[in-house]
Amino acid sequence: MTSPFLTLEGVSHVLPDGSTLFRELNEQFDQRPTGLVGRNGVGKTMLARLLAGQVQPTTGRCARSGSVHYLSQHLSLAPNITVAGLAGVQATLDALERIEAGSSEVEDFEAVGERWDIRARLQHALDRAGLTYLDARTPASALSGGEAMRVALIGAFLSEADFLILDEPSNHLDRPSREALIAQLQQWTRGLLVVSHDRHLLDTMARIVELSSLGLRSYGGNYGFYAQCKALELQNAEQQLEQRKLERQREERSLQEQREGLERRKARGNRRAQDANQAKVLLGRQKERSEGSAGKLRQQQAASRERLTQRVCEAAQQVEDNMAITVHALPVASPSQRRIAELENVELPFVSGATRTISLMLTGQQRVGVVGPNGCGKSTLLKVLARQLQPLSGSCQVFVEGFYLDQRLSNLEPQRTVLEQMLATNRAATEGELRMRLAQLGLEAQKITVPSGSLSGGERLKAALACVLYADPPAQLLLLDEPSNHLDLASVQALEVMLSGYRGALVVVSHDEAFMEGVGLTHRLIATGEGWGMKEMLRA
Repeated sequence: MTSPFLTLEGVSHVLPDGSTLFRELNEQFDQRPTGLVGRNGVGKTMLARLLAGQVQPTTGRCARSGSVHYLSQHLSLAPNITVAGLAGVQATLDALERIEAGSSEVEDFEAVGERWDIRARLQHALDRAGLTYLDARTPASALSGGEAMRVALIGAFLSEADFLILDEPSNHLDRPSREALIAQLQQWTRGLLVVSHDRHLLDTMARIVELSSLGLRSYGGNYGFYAQCKALELQNAEQQLEQRKLERQREERSLQEQREGLERRKARGNRRAQDANQAKVLLGRQKERSEGSAGKLRQQQAASRERLTQRVCEAAQQVEDNMAITVHALPVASPSQRRIAELENVELPFVSGATRTISLMLTGQQRVGVVGPNGCGKSTLLKVLARQLQPLSGSCQVFVEGFYLDQRLSNLEPQRTVLEQMLATNRAATEGELRMRLAQLGLEAQKITVPSGSLSGGERLKAALACVLYADPPAQLLLLDEPSNHLDLASVQALEVMLSGYRGALVVVSHDEAFMEGVGLTHRLIATGEGWGMKEMLRA
């Protein structure tokens, strides 16, 4: 078979509300491992789904050679789905079991195809990924976010597709799992497109393709090369824009001087004509000539202005919409040293090993980062603190109102608009104030008045965080589970600033080391093979 490829030919996509997400995209994706990057909401996930054939473009054409396996950033965990279902091999295993029980149906044999060893291959892949305690029948609901993503990735590699399209595959993965993913991708010899904001992962790609307000642009190198090129491009584009603006200003001054000169000459001519006591007919002809010259000058100046404005617009188009993300001051007052929460010999549900039991006390001044491998109980601990799960034994007391933001953004109702939910959580602020705060987070006016379930992953996370952080009354305890997932770099940095300004108690789970350093932690709660340990951070 020839090398796999995906091709976009004049592809545009229009959203249900009539707005254009992107237009006239032309690009070919081949066997070179490619990273797709871009700001939140620009349409990366929609483009990935379009390339995979899950949706059709409004106009244009998408061509594919061979089979494509698409892995969404939002895993579908239906109530009865198993590990096999999450890995995408449930139908094959069911057909295999029917054949082993005596079935001779053609459909069963077609479903199995050449994959007679799929049961053994799935278990081998689980074992190799360190998930030896799972098997094909394990309920997916029992998995942590990281475990679920690792199982879904196993399914992607078992698919034997000609082209893999992975949307934010490193989200929820701990550091060893991220390194294992990178190693697997480096061994993949077929087509590969990775949508990601993970700089470490993107640095292993052979090229970067950026989707922006200007369209698609390919950069023949890894993320580091792309970042250098991008910075230089933006600098040159901004300089060009400023130069065009200065040219327009200089030309405007010149045109003004021409107008003033013409007016002066016209005034002098009128005075001379009156002094010379010329006949009315001669004065009229002179006036006509003067008005004709003025009219011709106005036309020339209008054409010149239009030409200069067009040059400014063309230069501005080369500077993509890169609005800075800003945050509104958070309302929580500086808390006292009083106890916020206390856990005594708490036995966590769904957790095995040394991290099953924990004793912990939190005060109002603490900012705790929870770190450890997938499956050690980090998310479960947050749910216990949020009173969403009861401990199996021990005592858990939380003395203040808190708010928990989980990995699936459960606090955000997908059928309601962001603005509706903001108004419901903050009745003290006006609608105008809340609109301004959302705009500062990079959520445009048209995005906050549509059902939040239609937003991109990064936009939904911004909306969920806004509903939490700008609530009235504000929470005195924030419990955040992987809050930087799905966010572009500018938004992650804004989130760091936002959380740095929060003065309540903070407990955050994250595998992003740069983010953890940026939020000003006072302590780290570390899960190890010996149990939980609290480490105080040295302050500069």
